[in-house]
Amino acid sequence: MSLGKAARNLVTPARGVLRSSAAALNRSYAAVAEARAVLENELDTIRAAGTWKGERIITSKQGPQISVDGSRGTILNFCANNYLGLSSHPEVVQAGIDALKLYGAGLSSVRFICGTQDLHKNLEQKLAQFHEREDCILYASCFDANAGLFEVLLGPDDAVLSDELNHASIIDGIRLCRAKRLRYKHMDLNDLEIKLKEAQSSRMRLVVTDGVFSMDGDVAPLQGICDLAEQYGAMVFIDECHATGFLGSRGRGTDELLGVMDRVHIVNSTLGKALGGAAGGYTVGPKPLIDLLRQRSRPYLFSNSLPPPVVGCATKAVELLLASNEIAQSMTAKTMRFRNNMTKAGFTIAGSAHPICPVMLGDARLASVMADDMLKFGVYVIGFSYPVVPKGKARIRVQISAAHTDEDIDRCVDAFIQTGRKHGVVS
Repeated sequence: MSLGKAARNLVTPARGVLRSSAAALNRSYAAVAEARAVLENELDTIRAAGTWKGERIITSKQGPQISVDGSRGTILNFCANNYLGLSSHPEVVQAGIDALKLYGAGLSSVRFICGTQDLHKNLEQKLAQFHEREDCILYASCFDANAGLFEVLLGPDDAVLSDELNHASIIDGIRLCRAKRLRYKHMDLNDLEIKLKEAQSSRMRLVVTDGVFSMDGDVAPLQGICDLAEQYGAMVFIDECHATGFLGSRGRGTDELLGVMDRVHIVNSTLGKALGGAAGGYTVGPKPLIDLLRQRSRPYLFSNSLPPPVVGCATKAVELLLASNEIAQSMTAKTMRFRNNMTKAGFTIAGSAHPICPVMLGDARLASVMADDMLKFGVYVIGFSYPVVPKGKARIRVQISAAHTDEDIDRCVDAFIQTGRKHGVVS
């Protein structure tokens, strides 16, 4: 064989190889087409059920009034977790700008390599002080904080007892650990006691609950939970995402509201709601636990540190709350104004005395259509349906902010009344 022919054989596949490659490529195309058909069918099912979750485009900063793409003028926003109105507070925004200028956009690294700055440690110290716990560790989100806690703390000899309506991030975090899992009925102390008795042979027992359940606005019975935990030798964990900053006399959360701050052992919460509204989550608790999380918590070890502007904004928000409880205390009257007026109009509002005010409608399609009609009245709300809430429990979840005026609240109620009459919800 000549040298030239040998070279051509090296770069030119044989005819059989070409046919084989073409066949493999066709099978690959067919597999992708089949997968696409499966996905499109699933999406059609969601649309047909009326549970499609669209995303409206906001063209302004977050606040009680926002601009929405396709709508004229400003819209009243009643579906954000901006409980204290701090996401666009001038001092909070300026703190983020200052941090950006001083520390840059981000660390390009995880914390233990070269991703920790003094502003991260400062925020952790302030959060520990705020919650009156020994120490704190920051995460990219509270979802990550919940994903990173349980597999570090609990092993196969331990037991975790979880409320059946806990947040999805808690459920996913518990799935990652090897502890014995016991689920108790929603806020049912009798069932919790039964489960605690079942777990008595375990080395450690951890009772896990949302402080406030985000879909219903109901508050966990922490006093009874702590009583049972102490009786049966268990620790107590609460997720405080929908309580930190505004529940309790100083806004410390559900444990302060119910007088059990010294009886709840571990608290996870977020920076992405009342505390500035950007991003980030954290765990506060005993120092040995926080130290262990820094060594073994996977979402902490393998995620970039929080960007300095986010940390700057959150730090200023916490400082404002440490200095004064005035903003937190303004929430109660506004919350009750909305709840009382809506109930008087004939609507069913779930929960009690919490700025999460679910307007219960039952039907998923009705919740979606009513939310769309509310936008025509200049009020931004969103319908919630399965799988975010159980089937048959669709609702429009209204959230009151300290930044709302009484006039804003009255206008929202009036829009509900007009929309509710149109759809036969109220007379």
